[in-house]
Amino acid sequence: MAAFSWLIVLSLLVLWFWKSRRPKGFPSGPWHLPLIGNLLQVRIGNLQKDLDQLGKKYGPVFSVYLGGTPAVITHGFPSAKEVLVIKGKEFAGRPDFPIMDALSKKKGILTVRYGEVWKEQRKFSLMLLRNFGVGKKSMEEKILEEATYLIEAFTEETSVPFDPHEFLQNAVSNIIFTIIFGKRFEYDKSFLKTLLHEIHQSLKMALGPWGLLYNVVPLVRRLPLPHQRILTSSKKVEAFFEKEVEEHKATLVPGEPRDFTDAYLEEMQKAERKSSSFEDEQLRVLLCDLFLAGTETMAGTLLWGFLYLMAFPEIQEKCQKEIDAVLGNNASLKYEDRENLPYTNAVIHEIQRISNVAPLGLPHATIQDVQLFGYKIPKDTMVFVNLHSAHFDESQWKFPKEFNPSNFLNEKGEFVKPEAFLAFSAGPRACLGENLARMELFLFFTSILRNFQLLWPDKSQAPD
Repeated sequence: MAAFSWLIVLSLLVLWFWKSRRPKGFPSGPWHLPLIGNLLQVRIGNLQKDLDQLGKKYGPVFSVYLGGTPAVITHGFPSAKEVLVIKGKEFAGRPDFPIMDALSKKKGILTVRYGEVWKEQRKFSLMLLRNFGVGKKSMEEKILEEATYLIEAFTEETSVPFDPHEFLQNAVSNIIFTIIFGKRFEYDKSFLKTLLHEIHQSLKMALGPWGLLYNVVPLVRRLPLPHQRILTSSKKVEAFFEKEVEEHKATLVPGEPRDFTDAYLEEMQKAERKSSSFEDEQLRVLLCDLFLAGTETMAGTLLWGFLYLMAFPEIQEKCQKEIDAVLGNNASLKYEDRENLPYTNAVIHEIQRISNVAPLGLPHATIQDVQLFGYKIPKDTMVFVNLHSAHFDESQWKFPKEFNPSNFLNEKGEFVKPEAFLAFSAGPRACLGENLARMELFLFFTSILRNFQLLWPDKSQAPD
């Protein structure tokens, strides 16, 4: 009996060994364990350091196992460029990612699979964003107006040290709200605080250990574990967007769209006469996608910017001197002023590079069999582009490991943007709101630096 038991165990081990072998021609990587894959070598809390170590060992393209699922990882800029730009279409898919599918219901544009629906929704969304001001003078005016509200809120708090994060979240949220709903909300609205808190908690957990467990271990998905909080928070966020959509339906005037939501509802009415991807749930998820893409990363970048400018007061002072010299005390700020503020523009880009608020972006997937740096990548393989490694690639940056605006300045002090700058990703899946984000970052940062000196609290430990 004991011999038979050992035979079963041995057979299972042989079966696992056979099934766990990487396919011929697949990128190499570390040895992995049953069920958990490489989760001991690629730790959520130490993700970038672990991936950097693996990249140094295995090269610009390697693979790890997330549970039983193989994933290809890029390391450095050349392989990132190959995936995002040179072979962007072949890598433009999205993998099966259960936690994201549960949140998005396979709708929207962020996590939906590559295909005609995604193309139709992305193209229409880009058109509406342009129609409602993105990249235009009207949007510049809205951002500057919101910057005024932000400065007023800061002024009320400056007698004592305070955390600016909530104010920054409110400000960038209002920019998206003006586009999708045609209105802004006061910073002291309790529902707005609740909404932003639920979104932050949901994302934090979805991208953390519990979200990873949900993705790789199907058996735990229905258990009453902490990951259920992700779905609960998501439902609260959905309820807010559904309420706004219903209010728009009740007040819609045909031919007179007030905002993104109105224009989408009109397209839905046209779509009723034909087979189309324009429908209620698609709209709600799309609005959530636009809001998520336009708030968390933007507020995070602004907050990191505050930290770096406090840690490097000489850089902050140089920005302020340049702004004062070019704009003076009375000149109104314009987005086009960035052309005359090369140092300030370089500092903003350097903050994006080194803070790296989305170091891996969203996972990609191959839509067909494809070659990558000599490796064979089968169709439907999960691929992560390590943007962090591209932003710290020693072959691409003058000072890769330092916070140094010279990374974006030439010998004449003119602003230059290296090809390896991928804060908005690149290719078919590049950030939909890149033009809006660039405008927001410049106008918010410059407005704040014109009005305040950012200081670390006297009694607090200085940032390391």
